[in-house]
Amino acid sequence: MTVTLKVEERKERGKQLEKLRKEGKLPAVVYGPKEESTALVLDRAIFEKTFREAGESTIISLVGVGEDKEVLVHDVAFDPAKGGPVHVDFYAIERGKELTVDVPLEYVGEAPAVKLGGSLTKVIYEIEVTCRPSNLPKHITVDVSSLVTFEDQIQVKDLDIPEGVKVENDGEEVIAMVQEVQEEVEEVATVDMDSIEVEEKGKKEEDEGEDSEKN
Repeated sequence: MTVTLKVEERKERGKQLEKLRKEGKLPAVVYGPKEESTALVLDRAIFEKTFREAGESTIISLVGVGEDKEVLVHDVAFDPAKGGPVHVDFYAIERGKELTVDVPLEYVGEAPAVKLGGSLTKVIYEIEVTCRPSNLPKHITVDVSSLVTFEDQIQVKDLDIPEGVKVENDGEEVIAMVQEVQEEVEEVATVDMDSIEVEEKGKKEEDEGEDSEKN
């Protein structure tokens, strides 16, 4: 899957970037092993929509500056107060060459073991794969319906991996399981009546002793 984003070369730097952001623009940069670093600017709203749908593991074609460039979103900086993106780094990939990236896991289905009183635990949310850009999956599906008992686990080796994609994670790595929920038993404090009686008796004798000394 490849999506397209229209970009323009950017000359603004430093404090000038804030003016761009107020105009609804998003500063960016593209670079790669065979790509000279180039400052860009694009429409922020369009990028946000594309990023929500595509994510970091989808190839994006940048058009508008020289030859079209196939890229991945390498990093997005967000405004700590407002939450929106303020800058994006694009990594230019080499056509036809393999690349190694993290691909998100998409959990589907229902785990029968949950109905036995368990809690579904998702151990990891992405795996590392190596493949050609044309074979790069948007996500890898994890069907949790195979978790029937508390002993069942889904491991990396159990995943349905598309042809032409090599997983770099250890095949024995656990992806998901259902853990039995242990009910916490509230401890009721026991009162030692004998110790209370001894304490009260000792206090009474102490008080009587003090009274006799006064007399």
